[in-house]
Amino acid sequence: MAPGVGDVLALIRSGQAVTRGDVLELTGLSRMTVAQRVDRLLETGLVVESGTDRATGGRRPRRLLFNDAHAHLVAVTVATRHTRAAVTDLAGTVLARGAADVAVADGPERTLAVVGDLVRDLLGEAGTTQLAGVGISVPGPVDPATSRPSQPPIMPGWDGYPVADVLGDALGAPVLVANDADAEAVGEHAAGAPVPALCYVKVSTGIGVGIVLAGAVYPGADGGAGDIGHVKIAGHEDALCQCGARGCLAAVASGRAVARELQALGHETASGRDVQALLERGDADATEATRAAGRTIGRVLATVVSLLNPSTVVLGGDLASAALLTGVRETVYPLSLPRATRHLDMRLARLGEDAGVAGLARMLVDREFAADAVNRRLGG
Repeated sequence: MAPGVGDVLALIRSGQAVTRGDVLELTGLSRMTVAQRVDRLLETGLVVESGTDRATGGRRPRRLLFNDAHAHLVAVTVATRHTRAAVTDLAGTVLARGAADVAVADGPERTLAVVGDLVRDLLGEAGTTQLAGVGISVPGPVDPATSRPSQPPIMPGWDGYPVADVLGDALGAPVLVANDADAEAVGEHAAGAPVPALCYVKVSTGIGVGIVLAGAVYPGADGGAGDIGHVKIAGHEDALCQCGARGCLAAVASGRAVARELQALGHETASGRDVQALLERGDADATEATRAAGRTIGRVLATVVSLLNPSTVVLGGDLASAALLTGVRETVYPLSLPRATRHLDMRLARLGEDAGVAGLARMLVDREFAADAVNRRLGG
């Protein structure tokens, strides 16, 4: 089948084609067909022509650009203690942002009702109603086949809940549901130089890994890839995890676990955010406890590194700090083969709390403006 309008858009979005001549060369279509495809994209506003490209000895060709202002997106990050939302353009630039005092423990009905109200307020603030899609991330596994939370350990009442259907009906737009670490992994991946394999380790209330391979999230067969927070740690059989089991990594080295340890030392810490505040002030107890947590996490992460051989490991979440990075390095390198780590770039996250928003925006654009999706909407 000949390349359609969506295929041409994909070439423009990727930067492979920046002129009509590039489209002609890459697709093998006739000049007339290329003109029809490009004109269709221009008419719908998906593409704009701007500026000039290289000189050709005659008329300079116009540059073809994906129109980031064509529509808007909404990105919602639901966490264990709070919820954030943002309206962005198609490039992920934030136009309006807000937060709500609602968390996963409040259950899906109340959480999504509050999210709907928050998003409508933000759309009014941004002055837009033209939504290409809504992305929402949650702190638990998401079944890739159903887009529903799948047996999430710390999300009571969310298992199998039709998040996309409920939120889509409320906001009148297609909804993408993602695991929080996966979304943040995509955001961090997009923010840096292209790498073949990236692992994003989120250390907050829980511990999870988002995996990006060849530019795409790897969710696993049932959405459980990267759920290292529930790997059992020898010698900690007495540590009770939120999932109900004992000895889980999250029960020993998460933000909640470190907060509990610091509480025993007299600090007023109830969560990873409280630990984060102490770390920012240079507290010695918080620094040592976080470094020790990093060493424990590194014991599990060494297996991940040996299995996947990623080029980049990014540490994010409430405990992301020099102390955590130092601790992880202290165990990952000794416990991994030199071949698995000789080119490994291990660093702290660059985007902070905006990683989830950036990742959801990228995932939405990749889905809603994929070649097949655009061909279906515009008739090929």
